[in-house]
Amino acid sequence: MTASVQAPVDVVCLGESMVTFLPTREGRLADVPSFVRGIGGAESNVACALAAAGHRTRWVGRVGADGFGDHLVAAIAAYGVDTSAVMRDAERPTGVYFRTAGDRATDEHEVVYYRTGSAASAMSPANVRGEDVWSGRVLHLSGITAALSPNCRALMRELTARRDGRPPVSFDVNHRPGLWRDPSSGARMLLELARGADIVFVGEDEAEEAWGLRGADAIREALPEPSVLVVKRGAAGAVAFAREAFPTPPLPVTGASPGPRTALRAVSSIAGGADFAPRNPAPPAIEARVRGGGAPDTVTHVPAPAVRVVAATGAGDAFAAGFLGGSLRGLSVKDRLRHGHLYAAATLTVAGDLGAPPAAAHADRLVALDDEGWGRLHLGPGWTGADQEVRTP
Repeated sequence: MTASVQAPVDVVCLGESMVTFLPTREGRLADVPSFVRGIGGAESNVACALAAAGHRTRWVGRVGADGFGDHLVAAIAAYGVDTSAVMRDAERPTGVYFRTAGDRATDEHEVVYYRTGSAASAMSPANVRGEDVWSGRVLHLSGITAALSPNCRALMRELTARRDGRPPVSFDVNHRPGLWRDPSSGARMLLELARGADIVFVGEDEAEEAWGLRGADAIREALPEPSVLVVKRGAAGAVAFAREAFPTPPLPVTGASPGPRTALRAVSSIAGGADFAPRNPAPPAIEARVRGGGAPDTVTHVPAPAVRVVAATGAGDAFAAGFLGGSLRGLSVKDRLRHGHLYAAATLTVAGDLGAPPAAAHADRLVALDDEGWGRLHLGPGWTGADQEVRTP
């Protein structure tokens, strides 16, 4: 089978998306009488948020040949995400999960996954196509994918292996110990994958839980390889360690025919990878950055605005989307962090996993506030509408 080169996009996101069932009222799962169907998945959340903000995104995933798979693909595409690379599995189901209305941070919160043996768990280097994953200016991944199966772990090792010519890799650690049969080996795997990435997002709390590291400086010491490390500190804000401005110039469009649609395993091996050839070579500046360097860090801390939280699910994905969107625009690290906070606030103030990001002009105006004005921001439900943010006197 032959096909044309996938059209270049800004960000490719690879991972599992699931159908989410949100309760119609608060209470234990045992007591909730009905649920509203939605969508959820760390990587597709990032793709949807970026697409809603006007960026070109592609989601690479695997769903069942079932009604839930139909719904996922249609719902994600409705955000403007390119779903042409989504694979359908006739033998395995689409994953689903149920959760309560409460915050994950409370003991009352419940979440039940039905994802074991899902279609997404069958992703591997043998069935993910190189022309799909390498077709963006940035490839975004998360640690959740590695927890799904040994095949998924092999795929993640392929995608985070440092090779000349790959696009910059963004990696959200997303430590979920409940998904790993052996949480300690899972933590080691996440550290390995993070070391292969170029931009890494990790929560201060999850770094302590997974790796026993306390504080942003200790995390950076353990992760010196990424060009940009973003440590999220919850309501306290976020700190970024950056060796450079992380340029992401547009990919060249050659119009060349790729020939057969090749799986990653056909052009690479985990042990060597000498024959690996991404379809869209990164420009020389990117290649030099991927090979690393000893430049010192610039450390930038940005506090989070006050937010009236409705539900915390998906906020980390939204933060990553906001930061990556700012990176694609060539903004300063400070402004990228502020955009991350605003995108997170858009999700924190809604009940579902996805909140519509603020319009670009609205977000840019808030990002441009001086430190005092930024510190006075109080954001509640509906704030992403026409200038509805609330500030303290």
